[in-house]
Amino acid sequence: MAAQGKSGKPLPDIRNAKAGRDYALGERYEAGIVLRGTEVKSIRAGKAQLADAFGRIEKGEVFLYNLHISEYEFGNINNHAPKRARKLLLKEREIRKIKEAIEAGGKALVPVRLYFKQALVKVELAIGTGKRDYDKREDLKKRASDREVARVLNARRG
Repeated sequence: MAAQGKSGKPLPDIRNAKAGRDYALGERYEAGIVLRGTEVKSIRAGKAQLADAFGRIEKGEVFLYNLHISEYEFGNINNHAPKRARKLLLKEREIRKIKEAIEAGGKALVPVRLYFKQALVKVELAIGTGKRDYDKREDLKKRASDREVARVLNARRG
């Protein structure tokens, strides 16, 4: 169930549709994100995209790149840059674990979801291994066969 704002409207839960398709997702982490006020307002309005975003560890800190948060509609000259690098807040133990997984090879830090937890914006990150084209085709075939089975079962019941 989505969190609700003061007005009673559900707060946005922004998901990365490409993540599940392009990566085999492994261990997941919840991270805070350092934002400016206008960025939070844009996210509340649902004006963010995770499609091309990725995480990188630099000097013992985790940064999120290519997260697009649209400029706030009612902002002024102090509005934020839409695709700036944003620092993620994780514990040192988690950063070390992520760094070891990525350095092992063939893995990437992929943001899966951007959501509100009470008044704070959180990012769900996953360690992802890139899928090959034949893996993606197998997933499509499996999904199609699952749909077919569900359709036959529903027809039997009705």
